[in-house]
Amino acid sequence: MTGSPKPPAAHAVILAGGRGTRFWPRSRTRTPKQLLNIVGSTTMFEQTVTRLLPAFPYQRLWTVTNAEQSRAIRRLAPGLPAAHVLSEPVGRNTAAAIGLAAFHIVRDDPEALMAVLPADHFIADAGRYRDIVRAALEVAARGPNLVVLGIPPTHPETGYGYIERAAADAPASGVPVWCVKRFTEKPNESAASEFLSAGNYYWNAGMFFWRASLFLAALERFLPATYAALARVAETIGTRRYAAALARTYPKLENISVDYAILERATEQWDCGSVSVLPADIGWSDIGSWAAVYKLVSAKTAGANVSSAPLCAIDSSGNYVWTGTKEARTVALLGVNDLVVVETPDALLICSRNRAQDVLKVVKWLELNRKTRLL
Repeated sequence: MTGSPKPPAAHAVILAGGRGTRFWPRSRTRTPKQLLNIVGSTTMFEQTVTRLLPAFPYQRLWTVTNAEQSRAIRRLAPGLPAAHVLSEPVGRNTAAAIGLAAFHIVRDDPEALMAVLPADHFIADAGRYRDIVRAALEVAARGPNLVVLGIPPTHPETGYGYIERAAADAPASGVPVWCVKRFTEKPNESAASEFLSAGNYYWNAGMFFWRASLFLAALERFLPATYAALARVAETIGTRRYAAALARTYPKLENISVDYAILERATEQWDCGSVSVLPADIGWSDIGSWAAVYKLVSAKTAGANVSSAPLCAIDSSGNYVWTGTKEARTVALLGVNDLVVVETPDALLICSRNRAQDVLKVVKWLELNRKTRLL
């Protein structure tokens, strides 16, 4: 009598190639958001690795980053195998990055499961998060399933994508599982309010689970040119020709997110059950701006002033101050409310908290005016 078949091994791919322009002036090309201690004493990347290690050993951790950041990634996670730090020659969005990782993983393990996770998100309940990750991998192992985590929305956010659930599927390890009916990208305020009231929508947090081979099959179907180009690169993995092949091919790949390229199309064209969502109430934040940082660190005190430096605040409330200068200088606020003040040795940002999302406009201005030393 034979026992149950051994479940496929699960690999985690951490996407760590973004610039984090909304966190200028702290975030720069070589030190983007994921390489900064935005919340807590360690970097966002280190926090992500720490959350994952109880579920994934270093030998099954991967990251996709870029040449400017790969050295820092290796320094922050010395246990990560050097061959598992995949460096993009240029950014080509998440479909290409995940495809590159999938080709590497199936070369080592054709049956492998794959978790795809951002490097720069905050998760308050790490234990519950790991439980849901294991449940999502269980669903992915059942068959040809693409699985996403959905964050229960708390307000009508217009900056996130939304996932509309349909019929219930069999739960996994006690976690509810739903078929996905539709993905909607960044709705207007009216639609976001409707989604919140409906009760069957989740925020799309960009956390995905599937067999690596299934993802490559979906990539071949929905993005055939990208699949074919990456397949040619994959033939050179482990040889001296790999770096040149990647550098020659990667810039020509389509610049498109996995949501648009794969998940939306799969939801429209495949049967219910092929794309699934697991609700994940885990204390999640994508920490998308300085205003989001303020919200996290001041959650228990309405109108609090938050500062990394000694602070004198008179008739002032709701301000966020961060100073990165060596001197422990005192910051004085007088009669100002709801500001973001971020100082580095070569730059100073002052903006309203409700305009924190627009910091990327400053970065674009710097690019346009060739202020490269500030980028």
